[in-house]
Amino acid sequence: MRNRENLGDTPPDEFRRQLHELADWIADFRQNIGSLPVAPNPAVAGPGAILAALPAEPPEEGQPFGEILGDVDRVIVPGMVHWSHPMFLGYFGWTTTAPAILGEIITAPLNVNAMTWRTCPAATELETVVVDWIRQWVHIPQEFGGVVYDTASVGVMHALAVAREEAAPSTRKRGLVGADAPVFRMYASEQAHSSAEKAAIALGLGEENVQRVPTDAQFRMDPSVLREMITRDVRDNFKPLAAIATVGTTSTASVDPVPEISKICRENKMWLHIDGAYGAGFAILPENKSLTVGWSEADSIVVNPHKSLFVPLDFSVLYVRDLERLRRVFTLVPEYLRGDTVEAQKNYMDYGIQLGRRFRALKAWVIFRSFGREGMAARLQEYVRLVNLLAEWIKNDDRFELAAPVNMGVVCFRWVGSTRRADRTSRRDVPTDEKLDQVNSDIVEEINASGRAYLTQTKLRGRTVMRIGLGNVLTTEKHLHKAWEMIRETAGELNRER
Repeated sequence: MRNRENLGDTPPDEFRRQLHELADWIADFRQNIGSLPVAPNPAVAGPGAILAALPAEPPEEGQPFGEILGDVDRVIVPGMVHWSHPMFLGYFGWTTTAPAILGEIITAPLNVNAMTWRTCPAATELETVVVDWIRQWVHIPQEFGGVVYDTASVGVMHALAVAREEAAPSTRKRGLVGADAPVFRMYASEQAHSSAEKAAIALGLGEENVQRVPTDAQFRMDPSVLREMITRDVRDNFKPLAAIATVGTTSTASVDPVPEISKICRENKMWLHIDGAYGAGFAILPENKSLTVGWSEADSIVVNPHKSLFVPLDFSVLYVRDLERLRRVFTLVPEYLRGDTVEAQKNYMDYGIQLGRRFRALKAWVIFRSFGREGMAARLQEYVRLVNLLAEWIKNDDRFELAAPVNMGVVCFRWVGSTRRADRTSRRDVPTDEKLDQVNSDIVEEINASGRAYLTQTKLRGRTVMRIGLGNVLTTEKHLHKAWEMIRETAGELNRER
């Protein structure tokens, strides 16, 4: 041990200097992010490029912080897709706001494990407060309690675990076979998130037992078809377990008819889970309170503040009617934790499979206090204004058409070339659907490869469409117009080449 005198951490004065250096780096990065490519150029930074730029052998001796930060600039930043870039228009475009960065910085040195009340009373009680603030903002009934997880995918798995236990008591102790459980069926629209299948895999229910329900012209679950599918499954000796109603689907942000679905669930004694991962956040807008109609009939509801309430990844909340139902399924206290478990207090380790829990509530608390509901609502209203403006631009260009109703902060659209003009003259010039699919996909790929913007694509009714999702506080009308012009130009160039 040659460096026995250096067994401690970074000396305090040096650490203070490094913090100031990092603060300047963060501020410069955020101020200048718009000048960076949104994504790496595949021709320059293709698969393996980052690996090749980094040492294969781990360091034997410590290295200066300045050198490490230099490599972040040299290797890491150029190899990133910058989700906080104002021209990142894919997925739901979640962002890192200034208060969010400050909240994360405060959280890191505190470095607590929020597993029980005793291991950190402040973490436990602040989580309880923050979860209830969100509940109030999005109009979830008071009898629902919540717990913070990383993503909605984890939330739906935990919710369905409770549904499974209540439908087949003692599954927790004896397993599905030991509990003599039937073959369960779950139902979600064809537009719902794939987390339903992942939950079924993890819970031993089987991926094939997630039944996808067709949607209507607005990409919402069709309740009449759901009813028919349940009737057929009961006849075939399956046990309907749960239905997932989505408020803000991933592709189109469509909203399933929750009241009709809840009625079917009540009639069949099924669990109703509402996936509001994206859409629930928009319920803080007074004009969107209708989104919450029927929520009072649900058994569980997921809200992802990291998608529409400005909390950086990862932060998701699962609400369950009578949270004790969730605790009964997951509580387990081994002897080595018994001394730190106070039964009279809430121990969040009891509400899921995770034992070690980050202090996620702190960053949300900083953000919510900094913005207030009014500040967040104003930003969400601006997203709505911008996507409707984009929809008008699309309608006014004969080469493009909307592929779905415009919902919340999402627009799905499609390049159709001269199809509409050709329909009025001759069918000979009308491109095939397959060719149109390829062009729409190529437009997205060309733009993303350029690093000037980032879009996503999806399929609706079997056809490839472009998709823009707003969620970045740095994105303005100027950025959206720039992206729209880029799409039009790229479409024209691809069309000329073919």
